[in-house]
Amino acid sequence: MPDEPTTLPLDSQLCFSIYSASIAINRVYKPMLDALGVTYTQYLVLSTLWERDGLTISAIADRLGLESSTITPAVKRLEAAGFLGRHRSVTDERQVEVHLTAKGRGLHVKTGCLTDALLENSGFTVPEMIDLNERVRKLRDGMRDAVK
Repeated sequence: MPDEPTTLPLDSQLCFSIYSASIAINRVYKPMLDALGVTYTQYLVLSTLWERDGLTISAIADRLGLESSTITPAVKRLEAAGFLGRHRSVTDERQVEVHLTAKGRGLHVKTGCLTDALLENSGFTVPEMIDLNERVRKLRDGMRDAVK
């Protein structure tokens, strides 16, 4: 009988640590996002538009590493809530661009509580958090490049 493979405990597996940290962060964010009237996915869509307004749904999906079919319902709900609107592109009317409304732009200043909560609950200093974020992005980019 061949030797059994060594099984790493879950807490020794980086993929599980990142996964469970993401869940824990979302649990901390949820009450604040609920108070703002958005879900986490909707917050990510808004964050993408705060970076660059007027993107198409496919561009938002690409930026977030998600499928357009995941983004479309979030965009529709955000539009119904008055945070954004969809308009035909003036340069290519086949394209629909997503634009923030004044209400959507105004929500941006109210989301600082998320960063504050993350720092407060993480036990990290600002430089440590920046370093961790850079390292996780490097890992994400390497994994993303591996499946292109």
